[in-house]
Amino acid sequence: MSLSYQRRGIHVDQSELLCKKGCGFYGNTAWQGLCSKCWREENQREKQRQIQEDWALAERLQREEEEAYASRHQRAQSQPAITPFNKFEERKTKEKSSKVNTVTKFFTPSTKTPPKKGNLSSSSASRQPFPDSDRATQEFIDFLKSVKSGREIFKQCRAFTEGMVYKRDMGADELSECVQDFYQSLSDRLHNQFKGSTEHVERVMDEVEKYMMTRLYTEVFCPETTDDEKKDLAVQKRIRDLHWVTIEMLCVPVDEEIPEVSDSVVKAITDIIEMDSKQVPKDKLACITRCSKHIFNAIKVSKKEAASADDFLPTLIYIVLKANPPRLQSNIQYITRFCNPSRLMTGEDGYYFTNLCCAVAFIEKLDGQSLNMSSEEFELYMSGQTSPNWPRPTAAASSAGGAAHTQAHSSLDVLTGLGERQERVVEKARQLESDLIDWTDEVEQKVQSALESFPLDTQSTTTNAAENELLPPPLQPQVFAG
Repeated sequence: MSLSYQRRGIHVDQSELLCKKGCGFYGNTAWQGLCSKCWREENQREKQRQIQEDWALAERLQREEEEAYASRHQRAQSQPAITPFNKFEERKTKEKSSKVNTVTKFFTPSTKTPPKKGNLSSSSASRQPFPDSDRATQEFIDFLKSVKSGREIFKQCRAFTEGMVYKRDMGADELSECVQDFYQSLSDRLHNQFKGSTEHVERVMDEVEKYMMTRLYTEVFCPETTDDEKKDLAVQKRIRDLHWVTIEMLCVPVDEEIPEVSDSVVKAITDIIEMDSKQVPKDKLACITRCSKHIFNAIKVSKKEAASADDFLPTLIYIVLKANPPRLQSNIQYITRFCNPSRLMTGEDGYYFTNLCCAVAFIEKLDGQSLNMSSEEFELYMSGQTSPNWPRPTAAASSAGGAAHTQAHSSLDVLTGLGERQERVVEKARQLESDLIDWTDEVEQKVQSALESFPLDTQSTTTNAAENELLPPPLQPQVFAG
């Protein structure tokens, strides 16, 4: 079997990583293979086309309504005069229809029902700002002290972030568009201000992104208006089901027996997992870049030569399968939506991030053909009925294997029964907790009722105390000498 055949399911031509429009920038699967610049232009054209279609539809409906009105008016003029009694009947019918419509509208629920107070409070409570936002604000202020018109930049950024808090009900794409529009407008103004100093503009934009995204992180990361969390769980389950995939199946040119290679693999896994702990898109990209560089180092030490792109992608897939990073899709979407677009379009950060998106897409679509095995064998591995690490059963061991299989099924039945018993115990415990709460409420109500029925008579107690004061003092025992 040739090496090219072994890698037919994993190999990705480097031209496929670029924008489909041919602009030379890196594309992104979330933008249908386009770069951020081409995607925004395509999105704007689509919106303009939709607006034109809506206008055309509105004009056509208005024209049809005017024609229908003219037709009704012409028929009304051609009809004979209506007698007074007929007019009375027509007016009575109209009034009845108007009343019915009014009552119907009154009892029909409005489509713009305001959110419940309880939901609003719970949503706001779950979106408390991070304590890091104050530190990020101070660092941003310190940085802008040496920047020309830094005070104006800070005012604009602060006003924008404060305004974004009230847009939490917007969709993720709309929030992303707002942030990207702000990035673009601010970048254009900075380029006009710092002419010929692209590096300085990028440094300012990095600090702007750090300040804004640290403050907005809890609002825009995995928002409730998206299905990012659902995708995270699906990817995690998919990677867990693929735990049996070996390094040989992916044709990964890495020898983990070498200590330096094993160390690089561990560091790569640590970096890709650490991505979830970062709040700023640039910092998340830095984790991906460090992970990729460790991968290149592991390949270089294993092959004793420079790594190629064909070696990198299978190894990255292997690292993702071993790491199973938390909230992988949410982190990818967060970077895609709110990262400085220039960083994703060019440079090593953009290249490594595009490869990560390809790796995740490959894992989601992985099948038997990609691993050079039959679909039946692939499904057996996915269902857990067998594993490539298990020894192949022989004829001599078939009887023992059958007994072990029977024992395994018996153990599964026992576990199933224990699970059902556990559910019943939990249900009874919840019922007992509910009964205790009801009993406590009932006792409190009875005590309160008794106190209200038999109030404490403080007046009689005061009267008895006054009478006791009028009594002579008690006799004291005396001792006489004998």
